[in-house]
Amino acid sequence: MQAGRLSSLVLLLISEVAAMSTWFATTASLTAIRTHYTLNAFQEAMLTNSVQIGFVIGTLVSALLTLPDRFDLRRLFSIGSAVAALANFILLMFEPTSLALPLMRMITGTCMAAVYPVGMKIAATWAKGDLGLLVGLLVAALTLGSASPHLVAVFGGFDWRGPVAVAAVCAVAAALFIRFVSIGPNISPAAPLRLGNALHAWRNRHVRLANLGYLGHMWELYAMWAWIGAFLASSFRTRYGSAPPIPSELAAFMVVGVGALGAMAGGFAADRIGRTAVTIAAMVVSGICSAFIGLLFGGPAWMLVAVSIVWGVAIIADSAQFSACVAELSERALVGTMLTIQTCAGFVLTTISIQLIPIAVSWVGWQRAFVLLAIGPLLGVVAMLRLRRELGQDMFWIKGKA
Repeated sequence: MQAGRLSSLVLLLISEVAAMSTWFATTASLTAIRTHYTLNAFQEAMLTNSVQIGFVIGTLVSALLTLPDRFDLRRLFSIGSAVAALANFILLMFEPTSLALPLMRMITGTCMAAVYPVGMKIAATWAKGDLGLLVGLLVAALTLGSASPHLVAVFGGFDWRGPVAVAAVCAVAAALFIRFVSIGPNISPAAPLRLGNALHAWRNRHVRLANLGYLGHMWELYAMWAWIGAFLASSFRTRYGSAPPIPSELAAFMVVGVGALGAMAGGFAADRIGRTAVTIAAMVVSGICSAFIGLLFGGPAWMLVAVSIVWGVAIIADSAQFSACVAELSERALVGTMLTIQTCAGFVLTTISIQLIPIAVSWVGWQRAFVLLAIGPLLGVVAMLRLRRELGQDMFWIKGKA
């Protein structure tokens, strides 16, 4: 790997980890917040959902104006990280029950629209037959960044503001580091500003099927990430009372953070056996985990954490490959916009599944609540099987673009 390529990709990954730490900063603080404040289920869900809603707004505007295909990618990333840092610093001045919390979290999510899909396009400009691995590395960085607030929350010396403050500092660092990243040779000429460009995501049948698979994946992913900590904490309390063998925050960090290995492994495999093969296999495993993990609620911690880690690996192993499919199947001049539209649609769906989990818990308990998430992988597998068939691929083992 040439020096300029290597240094740029390393800096990009560091910037992604640092910027994405703002995503779950308040979610990781939920246990500490509950100690001193009373929040209802809707307010707890909004700790994460306000970020999702902001991300949807940001990606929608970005896609309609084709910003990732018309402006300097590093500048977009830097501005997004800096504003997200400012929003999180402002958040420290308010109580968790304040209306300022969902507002600042929404602004954070809007800024992430200039970080996540933009980072994917930067990575794609350096691809040389290894697009799946590069995007997989970026998703691994996103996963570590999303998991990091849970690790900060483990330390009892921090109150709920600890993860938020650390995330804000990290976002400032990301805004600086990204300026030293170079753009690769696979950059295409800027697309003209046409609002109709966004419709390419629907008109191109193969892109549409890849996006439908991604929607199934996203129905499960962020709801699991948002609520796995609460699920583990409740299970540990049920079995061990106030003395669990492992802090639930540390267990949640392990479950989410280990997904970085899944993302990298998925990218490595997809470049060799095909993207549809990897996405189908990952969704089958993650769907099974979501359907049956509730049976372990209140069981031995080692067994519950072990299965949760399997879920954490499988649930993200396919994520980058949906984006890689779209990058390869779209018109080159619209890759940035197509990736932004894909993430926008996916995060619209996450706002629903995240909000539904606490409702399901109140109705059927943690033992059955996650079964709701299995619907997504099931439908996603159907979409990717159709894409695999239409691209004329062998059903089990094939090299190639998808």
